[in-house]
Amino acid sequence: MNKKTVSKTSLFFSGLLSRMEENKDFFTDITINFKSGTKIFPAKILYSNEITLDYQAVKAEYTKDNIWDKIAEEMLKYDEAQIIYNERGARIVIDANDKKVGMRHEDTLNEVDKTSVVQTGREYVVNPSLAKELLTEIGILAKNGKIKNDKIRKYNQIDYFVELMQGVLKEIGDRDEYVILDAACGKSYLSFVMNFYLREILKKKCRFIGVDYSETVINASRKIAKNLNYNNMEFIKADLTEYTPSVRPDIVISLHACDTATDMALALGIRSKSRAIVSVPCCHKDILKQYSYKPFEAITRHGILKARLADTLTDGLRTTYLESVGYKVSMIEYISPLETPKNIMIRAVYTGKINEKSKEEFENLKKILNVKPAIERFMKGDR
Repeated sequence: MNKKTVSKTSLFFSGLLSRMEENKDFFTDITINFKSGTKIFPAKILYSNEITLDYQAVKAEYTKDNIWDKIAEEMLKYDEAQIIYNERGARIVIDANDKKVGMRHEDTLNEVDKTSVVQTGREYVVNPSLAKELLTEIGILAKNGKIKNDKIRKYNQIDYFVELMQGVLKEIGDRDEYVILDAACGKSYLSFVMNFYLREILKKKCRFIGVDYSETVINASRKIAKNLNYNNMEFIKADLTEYTPSVRPDIVISLHACDTATDMALALGIRSKSRAIVSVPCCHKDILKQYSYKPFEAITRHGILKARLADTLTDGLRTTYLESVGYKVSMIEYISPLETPKNIMIRAVYTGKINEKSKEEFENLKKILNVKPAIERFMKGDR
C-alpha cells in the first residue's frame, strides 16, 4: 500500500482508539489482517491497562500515541489490510487498499436463534443467541448451543429476575455507572447475567461486587469473570455482617440466600444506604423456631401450617422493618415460567424518610409473636 492509503486509514484508526478507551468495559479486541496476494498475516490488539499488540508470535506493549506507527509501518509492506474493531454488541470494519479506504458498522446482536430458547409464551431478556458465551461459561448452555435440560429452570429463573429488575432500574433513575452488590452471591449467576444485560443490552456502565463467605465460590466466580473478560466485576470473600462496601451501592441483590443469610443481605443493603434492595428469600427457619401466638394455636399445632405461617411472618417482618428505616417496599410472587416453586420477591427503594407507623408496627409484632427478628439483630451487630 502507498503512503496516501496509510494516511487515510490513520484517521479511521484514531477514531477506533478513542472508542476503545471510551468503551473500555465493552471492548474485546482489534484484529488486523494484513494481506499479500492470497496470504493473510493476522495481528491482534488487546487493551487492559496497556495496549498489547500480538503479531508474528511476538507480544509487545504500546501507547495510544505510538501503536499507529507500528501498524502503518506494516501496512506499507502489504497489498491491503482489514482492521476489525470488536466490542460487545458491535463491530467496525475498515477495509484499506490503494483503490479505496472504507469503514462499515455491523450490529452483532441482530440474529436471534429462537430454537435455542424453551418456548413459554414470553420474550426472553437474555436470549441464548445473544448471550451464548456467557451462558456457556456459567453452565446453562450445552456445546450445541441449547439449554441443558437440568438448567432450564435455572435459566428461566435468572432471566425472569432480570425482567423484574427493569422496574427497579427505572425507579432509581439513570446513573453514570451502576454499582450492584450481590450479597451471598454463591455462583454469581445473577451478577453475570445482570452484567450482560446492563453492558451489552442497555449499553450502561456498571460495576459489580459479589460477596460470599465461601472461598470456593468466590474463586470460581473470579475465574468466570476473567474468562468472559468482565473486568468490571470483583468478588470478595467476607462475612456479610462485617463487610462494608467502599462505595454506596445502587442496588443490593440476593437470590435464595438461605434463612438468615437473607437478613444479612437486607441489613447490608440498609447499612450501606443502597438505593434499592431486591431479594428473593429462601428457607425460613429463624422465626419458625421462635414464634408463638395463642389465638392461632389451633392452626400452628400442625407443623406444616406453622412452617407456612412462619414464612409469611418472616417476610412480613422484613418488609415492615425496611419501611421503618426509609424504604418503599413492594412484594410480588416470583414464579418462574416453568413451574418452579413459588417465591416472594422483596423490592425496596430508598426514600430516606423514616416511617414511624411501620416502626411502631414492627415493635408491636415482635411483642405479639415473642420474636427477635434476625434483620434487626444484624443491624444492631448481634448474631
